[in-house]
Amino acid sequence: MKGFNLRVAMSLDEDARWLEWVTKQFESIAGDDKEIDLDEFKTALKVKESFFAERFFALFDSDGSSSISLDELLKALDLLIHGSETDKLRFLFQVYDVDGHTSPLFTSASAAEVFILSGSAGSGSIDPDELRTVLKSCLRESAISLPEEKLDDLTLALFESADKDNSGAITFEELKAELETFPEVMENLTISAANWLKPPDLDQKKRQTPRYLTRAYWHNNSRKLLFLCVYACLSLLLFVGAVLQHSYGGAWYMVAKGCGQCLNFNCTFVMVLMLRRCLTWLRATWVVRILPLDQNILLHQIVGYAILCFTLVHTTAHIFNFGTNTHTVNLSSPEYLLTTRPGIGWVKGTASVTGVVLQVVICLMVLCSSTFVRRSGHFEVFYWSHLSFVWVWSLLMVHCANFWKWFVVPGLVFLLEKIVGIAVSRMGGLYIVEVNLLPSKVTHLVIKRPQFFHFKPGDYVYINIPVIAKYEWHPFTISSAPEQSDSLWLHVRSMGQWTNRLYEYFRQPESQTVSHKRLATSLRDRRQLMKVSAKFGENHRFCNIKCYVDGPYGTPTRQIFASEHAVLIGAGIGITPFASILQSIIYRRRKQNCPNCNYSWCENIKDSDMKLRKVDFIWINRDQKSFEWFVSLLTKLEMDQADEEPEGRFLEMHMYMTSALSKNDMKAIGLQMALDLLAKKEKRDSITGLRTRTQPGRPEWGKVFQKVSEENKGKVHVFYCGSPALAKVIKAQCEHFGFNFYKENF
Repeated sequence: MKGFNLRVAMSLDEDARWLEWVTKQFESIAGDDKEIDLDEFKTALKVKESFFAERFFALFDSDGSSSISLDELLKALDLLIHGSETDKLRFLFQVYDVDGHTSPLFTSASAAEVFILSGSAGSGSIDPDELRTVLKSCLRESAISLPEEKLDDLTLALFESADKDNSGAITFEELKAELETFPEVMENLTISAANWLKPPDLDQKKRQTPRYLTRAYWHNNSRKLLFLCVYACLSLLLFVGAVLQHSYGGAWYMVAKGCGQCLNFNCTFVMVLMLRRCLTWLRATWVVRILPLDQNILLHQIVGYAILCFTLVHTTAHIFNFGTNTHTVNLSSPEYLLTTRPGIGWVKGTASVTGVVLQVVICLMVLCSSTFVRRSGHFEVFYWSHLSFVWVWSLLMVHCANFWKWFVVPGLVFLLEKIVGIAVSRMGGLYIVEVNLLPSKVTHLVIKRPQFFHFKPGDYVYINIPVIAKYEWHPFTISSAPEQSDSLWLHVRSMGQWTNRLYEYFRQPESQTVSHKRLATSLRDRRQLMKVSAKFGENHRFCNIKCYVDGPYGTPTRQIFASEHAVLIGAGIGITPFASILQSIIYRRRKQNCPNCNYSWCENIKDSDMKLRKVDFIWINRDQKSFEWFVSLLTKLEMDQADEEPEGRFLEMHMYMTSALSKNDMKAIGLQMALDLLAKKEKRDSITGLRTRTQPGRPEWGKVFQKVSEENKGKVHVFYCGSPALAKVIKAQCEHFGFNFYKENF
């Protein structure tokens, strides 16, 4: 009895919270008249297609006043959130019963009376034309574009499955029976408005153990954390040593010297972390198991911020030290800082002046390296400002008498890397021989591959195309397989100035790419700019454009073939490294056919590095057209596995379309049911044309990784390429399940 009273109290408390939350939300969208009209309802519901907003509005508006009061909204949402499955199905049936008179959802407080009235209103059945109208609106709401013929096929597939008695109309009982065959839909039948108006979950507000204090986090990040501890201890030792060595100069002088010694180390170490060729070579050795080589970019950023902090403290300490010494020398603080009169420094007393210049340059470099600069389409600002590292090192040589001792060895290695990079990029004429302009402003470049160019799946290169920008180099993942000996593929998403110029350059007709040049331009330069030899369609052409490639450079994805169970997650254009890997898998798993029968099997080519037992490939796209980037590759992968049993497949693919509403949303239930039924009938997905069914919405990572864990195919390694925000979510889940997580960084 005590437990029952507790549950009742909790239920009453939840109802009170829900009522308070809905009232607050209602007041935020209602007009001055304290009523919600149709336009305000559409805005609150966040629907793309007015069909559903109008249908929901009519059902919520119980008194037919063309507006919804708070009382009407509370009654409707109480049914959609707290009602039974039958209650919600009755509401869904009324939405689909288009030609019937729309009965108000509530005419009394009794739910039983509501449904008796609702059941007797309208035509009471759904015919094929009504269903087609609803499915067409569902397609628009989910941003899915299909031919009219395919819409007819979807309508007939769902209608024939639901119309059990072949009466030519679907009754409520038949719709309910059909929905019961989709248990995942029945689990949480709702609409987005009901979700939006649900109060935040109290469980989410409870204080949880910070992620950084969990055992799983320390286990999965042990190499990085150990490295950072060693780095911090070394910096501390350098600081303390310099402070003790200069204890004669006073407190501020000691702090300045301590930070200066740390800057000697950090300004050299920040360069070591970007020795790409050395790091690529080390990835093939045992060192990769000890040092966090895959996180060199993150460590480079951490050291960069450390340099900024040490610089600020170093400068501030010197300023205070100058202030305490102005009484002994007839010089003002500005004269100490901005002139050579104090005679400080080993090169003609320039320490003060070079220190001020270094402070300004370092602050600008850090500012221009910020995420909001790099991700806002201004990569060139980051690129050109970062080249000022040459001035930083040069000024440090003049500023500090001991810096050259720290710099000489890493500096020579860095210089050697640059010389090798320039030599390799200029050896052998590289030309872009083919261009394909793909949906969502993606440019597919096909480059003639030189014989000496060797790379691993997932590697990236820096490319320079003089006709786009003579001095700019930009990194892109190689999307072709190493076994493809004649060409290199790059897929470039237009997200900044350089990438947009690249796309627009190839989008304009051939005549326009040459006609804008002045008559004074030499024939040689004109040919260098554009040599289009043939053009196939508006978005595909052959060409002969000079380019330079520096690389290849390794990434964490080099470890994929050494994994037992690999989960590849690509978000949008983040599929590019995995496109290379998947193509390499095709070459490594050669398909064999028996000459005497129709039996076929996949034979693994002998490879000491190939330990893979299972691959799960997850591709998340915002819109339908993005799947066209690599649909031919994915189709080939499916064909190679067509004869294998689903449970024993080496490669399992999962496609997600985030713009499509989930199966649990009332505005998408009919469409997703129809897509499932038609996919089973045609053995092909209507959205992509693949055999793999495209799932609506975003993956539920907990369920995805739980399934992966239960397969027991060996140690799981998750490789991700995409937005940083999603990376944090996936990494947290990987830590929970004990999976190793690798993020593509360059």
